[in-house]
Order: sequence, then C-alpha cells, then structure tokens
Amino acid sequence: MSTVETTSRNLTPSAAAKLRRTAWYRKERFSRLWAMIALGLLLAVVTGEQGNTRDIFFSLESTFTSPRLWICLAITVGVWALREFAGTPIKGSFTKVKSSAKATTSGPVGSLLERFRTDKRLRLGALALLLVLVLVIPSGLARTWQTVLVDQIAIFALLAIGLNVVIGWAGLLDLGFFAFFAVGAYSTAYWTGRLPIEPPVILNNFWVIPVAVVTCLICGVLLGAPTLRLRGDYLAIVTLGFHEIIYLVAKNADGLTGGPQGARLIPDFSIDFAGIEYKWSIKPLPYWYLLVFFIILVIFLFSRLEHSRVGRAWTAIREDEIAAAANGVDTVRFKLMAFAIGASTSGVAGVIFTSKYGYINPEVFPLLQSILILAYVIFGGMGSIPGVLIGTAILVWLPEALKDWVDPSDRYMYLGALLVVMMIYRPQGVWPSRRRQRELRMAEEGMGDADAMSEPAGGKIS
Repeated sequence: MSTVETTSRNLTPSAAAKLRRTAWYRKERFSRLWAMIALGLLLAVVTGEQGNTRDIFFSLESTFTSPRLWICLAITVGVWALREFAGTPIKGSFTKVKSSAKATTSGPVGSLLERFRTDKRLRLGALALLLVLVLVIPSGLARTWQTVLVDQIAIFALLAIGLNVVIGWAGLLDLGFFAFFAVGAYSTAYWTGRLPIEPPVILNNFWVIPVAVVTCLICGVLLGAPTLRLRGDYLAIVTLGFHEIIYLVAKNADGLTGGPQGARLIPDFSIDFAGIEYKWSIKPLPYWYLLVFFIILVIFLFSRLEHSRVGRAWTAIREDEIAAAANGVDTVRFKLMAFAIGASTSGVAGVIFTSKYGYINPEVFPLLQSILILAYVIFGGMGSIPGVLIGTAILVWLPEALKDWVDPSDRYMYLGALLVVMMIYRPQGVWPSRRRQRELRMAEEGMGDADAMSEPAGGKIS
C-alpha cells in the first residue's frame, strides 16, 4: 500500500475538505485583483519619468516616490472593485428590465421591440436614420475632428472589416495586414504616374480602385499559398515577415518605389462625365462621403458572404480545421479566399488615403499599424461587423481625446491598459458575434477552446 493511500485513509472528512478547498488568494476574484495591481504598477512605470545613463534606477525611484503610482493603483483597483462588487447587481438590473420587457409584449415597449425584431421595414428605417446621422453630423464638427474621421476612423474601419474576414471568420492570425494597405497606396502612385517607372496608361483615381483591389487580391493569394500549413503563432510570424518584406522593398527599391523619398504630387479624385465635373480637394468632408459609400458597400457584400456557403466554410475552418477537412471542406481554397477577400478592402483604403494626402513614403506603413488594426478587431468583437466598427471608432477616438491631457508618447500606454482590462473582464469584445459568445461560454464550462486559433495543428490535445 502506498504512502498516499495510507495518508488519505487516515484523513478525517474535515481534513479532506481542507485539502480540496482553494486558498483565498488563488480564487478568480483575487487573481483578477493581482492582475489589476500589476497593471497599475506597470502603467505607473511606463508613463513615469524617463531613465538616464548615469542612474539606471532613476526612473523607478521617481515613479515609486511620486503620486502617479498611487493614482494608477487607485484607478486599476477601483475598476476591479466596481466590476467585482457592482457588476453583478447592475447586470441583474438589466436582466430584470429585459425580462420585464419580454413579459409585457402587449405593452408599448414590448410590442415595439417585438415589431423591431420581426418587421424588416422597421429595421431598414432604423438603418436609414443611422445613415442620415452619419452623413449629417460630421458637417457640424470642427475641422480637426473631420480630419480624424476621414484619415483614421473611416480608413481604419475599412481595414478592420477586411481583417475581420481573416481573423474573425476564418480564424487565421494575421499580424502583417497593414502591408496590403501599402500595396494599395503604391498601386495608386504607380497608375497615376508618380513612381520612377512609367505605367502603360495613366488612370483616373476611380479606375485605380478596382486595379488596386485586384492587386491586393493577388498579394493575398501569394501570402496565403506558401503558409497554408501554418496555424496560430507560426502563421503570425510569417505574416509579420510579409509586412517587413513589403516595408523593406518600398524603402530600398529606389528605381521601383522611389525609396525613402516616396511618391509626391499624387492627384486627387476627380469626375468629368456627362457634363458633370467635380474635383476633390484637401477638405475632409468629400472624402468622408466617399469612404462612407465604400464602407456601406463592403458591409453589404461581406454580410452576404458571411451567411453564404463560403462563410460557413470559414466558420468550420476556424472552429476545427481537421474536422472541416474530414467533412469535405476544401480548406486550402477557402483559406486562400479568406486572405484574398480580406486584403481587398486595403486596396480601396490605400487609394483613398493616398489620393487625399498626395504623398506617401515607407514610413507611413510601420508595423505598429498592423498591431493596432488587430487590436481594433479584438476590442470590438471578432466576427462582428458592428463590433469592429465600434472598436475602431473608440480606440481611434480615445488617443485624440486624451491629447490635451496626456503626453503623446504615453497615449498608447493607456490604450494598452484599456485593452488589458477589456481582456480580463470582457474578452469577447464590445459587440461580439453570437457565435463568439457561445464559444467563450463553452470554454468557461470546459466544453471547448475559447479560440480555435490556439488549437494545435493536430487537433485538440486531451
């Protein structure tokens, strides 16, 4: 008889219960507290005083003796306390309101909600009202915020919708997605005759859009073809290398891309058809309306694609690629389609961005932008088009809103802290898809992985 069996037989029921009991500091609530305290300490250090070569501990000493440390800890611990002790009552109140609304379907509120769910015309009317607000409200904003809407929110919304196809629907982790944006931008410079090599024909910017989309589609296939056997972290490293290849080619191929000097004097959009003449200028509003048109078009096409046979194949690949292949899904073809179709939005965004600025160089396409687009998709909710749009709007707006109070070098530190808090308390995102919510709930119950991308190539290991 082993020592373990002898000891277990000699244990009293109370002693055995103590062995099964989890220590208080290891419970989930306090594990989250330690994470929030660590986040507060890290935030205080990275946003504190800069170090110097003469005193390597100067930064730490100044941080731990300044009020900044206690402010950061108060914020993070306050968020923890609010979520842990007030989150359940608030959620219960919302649940009661929701259940009472369902119970009173004969009342005005319940009947309106029921009608909104069943009446397609009412939903279309709400979308039309939202579209009117999107088109009208920017005209009343300051010029600075109009520029933010065009140059950052709308452009990155297009890119995030494309990345959502790759990572949210097909489950392929792509860390170099911004490289396709560079391809679209340099396609614009080439077909408008602003690169060292002359194109066969000079095209209007509107005609450049389909050409740039096709170019990005081809680049998506070229990236996807040699990486089909890779998943998870390995695929992320390959896509990271793809971004660096595009960046280095743009920087060093002087005779092809203009090198560090880039391309200048790229023409604006213009229309000259059937007596109608109009030329876009540096004013942001005309570009805002143009971007809204393309965003709506992409959302319509991708929404139809999500619920098609292709979208269901992507879902099967994301959840379990081995099982999908065993059930007849051509994983190679559909993964190539995900890379290509996701990259197509970058062509549109690259053409509009380049035409508005009239100048590009390799430094416009840093690796940080690829990481930010991925953060927008995860923060908003992978697999959800409304979530991707909301996540992009919030995370682009926040650094601009903090610029009067926060040092520019620290803005992304606070953005990172927000992402950490979001991943601790709401990993599914601001507006997640129903499928993503179900996956996380099953993972919490021990019935599956929270993320199919983390599964090894050979399937789940039990």
